[in-house]
Formats: sequence, C-alpha cells, structure tokens
Amino acid sequence: MTSQTTLDKTGPGDRGPAAASDASHASGLRGHPWFTLITVAVGVMMVALDGTIVAIANPAIQKDLEASFADVQWITNGYFLALAVSLITAGKLGDRFGHRQTFLIGVTGFAAASGAIGLSSSIAAVVTFRVFQGLFGALLMPAALGLLRATFPAERLNMAIGIWGMVIGASTAGGPILGGVLVEHVNWQSVFFINVPVGALALILGLLILRDHRAESAPRSFDLLGIALLSGAMFCLVWALIKAPAWGWGDGRTWAFIGASVVGFVLFSFWETKVGEPLIPLGLFRSVPLSAGVVLMILMAIAFMGGLFFVTFYLQNVHGMSPIEAGLHLLPLTGMMIVASPLAGAAITKLGPRVPLAGGMIATAVAMYGMSTLKADTGSGLMSVWFALLGLGLAPVMVGATEVIVGNAPMELSGVAGGLQQAAMQVGGSLGTAVLGAVMASKVDSDLAGNWTDAGLPPLTPAQLHQASEAVQVGVAPVAKGTPGAVAAKIADVAHDTFISGMSLASLVACGVAVVAIFVALLTKRGENAEAGAGAGHI
Repeated sequence: MTSQTTLDKTGPGDRGPAAASDASHASGLRGHPWFTLITVAVGVMMVALDGTIVAIANPAIQKDLEASFADVQWITNGYFLALAVSLITAGKLGDRFGHRQTFLIGVTGFAAASGAIGLSSSIAAVVTFRVFQGLFGALLMPAALGLLRATFPAERLNMAIGIWGMVIGASTAGGPILGGVLVEHVNWQSVFFINVPVGALALILGLLILRDHRAESAPRSFDLLGIALLSGAMFCLVWALIKAPAWGWGDGRTWAFIGASVVGFVLFSFWETKVGEPLIPLGLFRSVPLSAGVVLMILMAIAFMGGLFFVTFYLQNVHGMSPIEAGLHLLPLTGMMIVASPLAGAAITKLGPRVPLAGGMIATAVAMYGMSTLKADTGSGLMSVWFALLGLGLAPVMVGATEVIVGNAPMELSGVAGGLQQAAMQVGGSLGTAVLGAVMASKVDSDLAGNWTDAGLPPLTPAQLHQASEAVQVGVAPVAKGTPGAVAAKIADVAHDTFISGMSLASLVACGVAVVAIFVALLTKRGENAEAGAGAGHI
C-alpha cells in the first residue's frame, strides 16, 4: 500500500500539508522520534501504574472512608469499565482530531482526576473520579500508539513498541511495590497524588515535543449510533464478567447481560456496513494478520492476567508475605519484561513477528504449566524461574501483537487500531480473571468438603462450608477465634492445599489457552501498512 500523506499541525506559522517523509527534515525537539517515545512513555506509565497500584491502597481507603467491600470493588470496577468501554471510541477521536491533542487532553485529565481522588472525603467521590480516570486513560493509550506509528519509520517501529511495552510491563508489575511503600510510609492519598507531577511532566514534554500527524483521509464525521452500540455491547460484556463471580455463571442475570452484549455486537456490525464513515470499518478484519493479532492479544491477556491474579493470593495468603514482599518476589517477571521487550522488538524487526510470537506463547505455556506445580512449601528460587520465564514469553507477544494490529491498519485508522489493541487486552484480562476464577471456585467447592473430612476436622453445616469455600478461594484459612492451635494448623493445611489444587487447575487451563495462542501466532505477519508512518529523522 502506498504511504498516506499526512498533515503536520504544530501551531501557527506551520507550513501546512507536508509529506510524511518531511519528518526527516525536522529539527530540534518537535517531532524527534526518541523524545516522542520518552514523552508518551511517561504518560502511559502513569496509566499502567494506576491499574495495579490502587489495589494495595483499597484496604486503607475502605478503613479511612468507612466504605463497604462492595463500594471498594467499584474503585477498580468503575475505572476498568470506563477504560474498556471507551478505548476504541477514544482512538477514533485521535484519528479525527489528532493524536497529539488527544494525548495532551488525556494526560491532563488523568492527572487532574488523580488529584481530585486524593482530595476526596467520600467513597462516592473516589469512585466518580476513578471513572473519569478511566475515560481520560482511554484517550491517552491509543493516542500514544498513534504517535509512535506516525513518528517512527517501519524499520524502527518494533523497537519503539518494544520500549513502550517494557514501560507498560514494568509499571504494571511495579505498581504493588510502589503502592505498598506509599501506603505504608505516607498514606493512601499519595498513591493518587503521585500522578499529578508525572502528568505535569508528560504535559510539558508533550507541548514541547509532540508533532501532530494526521492522514489526509482521516475521518471527518462521527458514527454516533456506532459509538452507542459498541459502547453498550462492551459495557454489557464487561459488566457480566465483573459480576459473574458474585452472581454465578448459572445466574440468569449473567447470561442476560452476555446475551445483550451479543445482540449489541451484531447490531453494531450490521450498522457499520451501512454508515458512510463507520467507527470501525469491518474491512479491517479482512486482514487475517490483524484479526489474528487481536485474538492473540485476548488469549495472552487471559493466560497472563488470569494466571497472575491467583499468584498474588498465593504469595500473600499461603506464604504469608506482605504486599511489598509479594511485589519483590514478582521482580523476576518485571525484570525479564524490561530486558526482553526491546530485544523482542529487534528480533521482530529482523525475523518478522511470526517466530517470536509463537516462541513467546510457547514460553508462556511452559511457565503456566510450571506455575501449576507450585506447592505451599515451594521455595523462592523455583518460583522465580517460572516468573522469569513468563516475563520472557510475554515480552514478544506484547510487542509483536501490538505491531501486527497497528501496522496492518491504514494510517488514518491507527488510533482505532490502538484502541482495538488496548480493548483486546482489557477484555482478555477480564475474561481471564472471570473464567479462571470460576475454574478455581469450582475446584475448591468440589474438593474442600472431602479434604476437610479426611483431615478429621469437625463437620461443617452447608452455610459454614460455603463461607469457608469463599475464604479458601483466595488462600485464606477459615480459622475462627479461639480455635486450638493444633486444630487451626490442620485447617490452614487443608485450606492451603485446597487453594493450591484450584490454582493448579486454573494454571493448567491458562496453559491450554497459551497453547491455542501458539497456533494463532502462526497466522500473523509484518504490518502491510507500517511504511505509512513518518520516515522519521533523528533516529
């Protein structure tokens, strides 16, 4: 495909229309590829960090604001819903108005919402501003990818995305460590206040460095009905996945929302074939590599997010680690992602995405199988091997699938493609947590009563057994106050053994998902439209 002509809009006095290759003649900071990468990395770091750092602050927020457990759940759910529902629409806004403007608005709004949370004195205000964080984060993430796509030439795009993925991985995994330090030594408000100076830095850098690249064929109108249908369908899907653990997978409400989601996606797909400028041109999915990249991102997130969800409970509730200690034990995963992401970018540039992506999913499958063998007394050394292997496997997938999705989309749809990539990861993570959580719950429910009886413990009523099962699903031993020491030790052994049997089965399911993803990876190839980006200079 021939390269698209772009409009460089950097302020009054600019030359107006310019070919993408003109970027190579840019001077100074404006439009510099590597400075652009640093700028978007600062903004993306803020959003990625917030995805995990807040979990550590939730108990302190609950105590300080006297909130219920359901209220505290909405601190996470409100953010996630707003982010997942808005990503693709936010990407379209970037394609229409320019990714520079969208990025700057996202950074500013996210930092302002973070500061407002820190100043909040009620749980309702915290949840409200968390929703705003999700909305502004959705503006920021696809815009970052669109800016990288427009600034870097094809032969350097993978390296740039590799560093971008490294920042996301390191921030996501580092969130619990930083959150633990801030909550323990400052207060829960500091978890949110830290975003204010980071956002201010990203805004200043963005104003000085970012150049706005827009394709001549960028959309000039909005598919409002398409936005409404897609947002509604995404909301119903994510809502069902969030509520399924509480409602149950057999509950009519769960399937009502899933059914509504399916109907919404069908209506959206039909409408997109009729409207002049659709939100997502369905012709995008005629590209087998792009479609494979979206599916691969979903499968990777299911295996990673779902599998890792139980590891935090394993470290804290079975091994008795503090949040900070648990975060430190995950450093092999973080460190390997930091090291492997740029290397994966270089390998994908040289070999194409197919082999590195398949190799990454093989490593992920082996790591998840290894995690299924963890026991209550497994040492830190063996745990570190499986965590490091997981980081090694995730790095090429995070980088390669992103390049496959964004690189196989036309330049004028780079924001939508970035939104697709992020939405796929969010939905996959939610699916992983919900589905593997159901696997865990089913295994614990089926094993706990027998294990309890075999240990010679006093029989439980059905209500007591249900309550004990809920505790064991997160690795907590249901020991009542005043229980004799010997009996308490037996209960702890039964609880931990039952939890580990559930975690092992969930890890094996995640391993199976990763195996399927290996074959999906074989359908990918280098982006056909990657050359549409700027032939950037200063490399």
